[in-house]
Amino acid sequence: MQQVLAETGEPSYRAAQVWEWVARGTRSYAEMTNLPAGLRGRLEETVPLSTLALRAEAKSDDGTVKALFDSGDGRPLEAVLMRYRDGRRSVCVSSQSGCPLTCSFCATGQMKFGRNLSADEILDQALHFRRTEAIDHVVFMGMGEPTMNIDAVLAACERLPDLGVAHRRTAISTVGWVPGIDRLSESTLPVGLALSLHAPNDGLRSQLMPVNDRYPLAEVLAACERYRARRRRKVFVEYVMLAELNDLPEHARELAALLDRRAYKVNLIPYNPTGAYEGSSPQRIERFRSILAEHGLAATVRLTRGRDIEAACGQLAATASSGPPP
Repeated sequence: MQQVLAETGEPSYRAAQVWEWVARGTRSYAEMTNLPAGLRGRLEETVPLSTLALRAEAKSDDGTVKALFDSGDGRPLEAVLMRYRDGRRSVCVSSQSGCPLTCSFCATGQMKFGRNLSADEILDQALHFRRTEAIDHVVFMGMGEPTMNIDAVLAACERLPDLGVAHRRTAISTVGWVPGIDRLSESTLPVGLALSLHAPNDGLRSQLMPVNDRYPLAEVLAACERYRARRRRKVFVEYVMLAELNDLPEHARELAALLDRRAYKVNLIPYNPTGAYEGSSPQRIERFRSILAEHGLAATVRLTRGRDIEAACGQLAATASSGPPP
């Protein structure tokens, strides 16, 4: 865009005008009425509004929408819009095409890893849904490990308020990549941190998540404490519930002993089938939550969204079963 502006002799502030239109969900340059008509035509021909091409879109009975994109070099990635009854509109974005960390319960980890996404490619996922309706939350819980691509993730976060998403309504999830957590701690952006824990001890966690061999629990929790000390915010702990594997009463008691109730809030996640395990029953999940509560550790059960279109937590795998986009 800067090149086109220079070639046409336009002032540099035109780029800010274009971004203002794009951030509010404009679908074409033709709508940017404070730009000269000739410039609008030139931009339409030479500067695409998105770095991504929509390949397919699926819509769930609960209102969730999953979009499958291709990057300019053909890398697949997915993003999800979650609609809630209280009016919230949350977008789950990907930070990588695929994921190199191969967590055993996650469909994305079974994909071939492609590459890190650029800040533009991350933003364009949110902008895709912003063109349909207003959004107010963004979570980096899609494909990939965000803290392995932390510079691009933070660069995207800097722009999200222009789309209507405050920093405090943005959360970055990590499996425990310690250098990335520390990089996030050093950032001035007040975004939230969520830790994918899924086991209360190193032996079980390494079985589920090979990254634990590199960064065991003690190191990960120490990094989370450094984040909390700087941010003065609780860390959300994500814990997927797997039947007879990590959902026993002793696991709940071990988890309660592991986590400082002043520093963490637990989010219990019903397992969304990917073929690897059986999910815990609602009764077992409630028993687990009750034990945590008895030990003073706050815990909620995540509301599952988009399971019927494979858009729920752990299910993203760049599949196009839904057919072509509308």
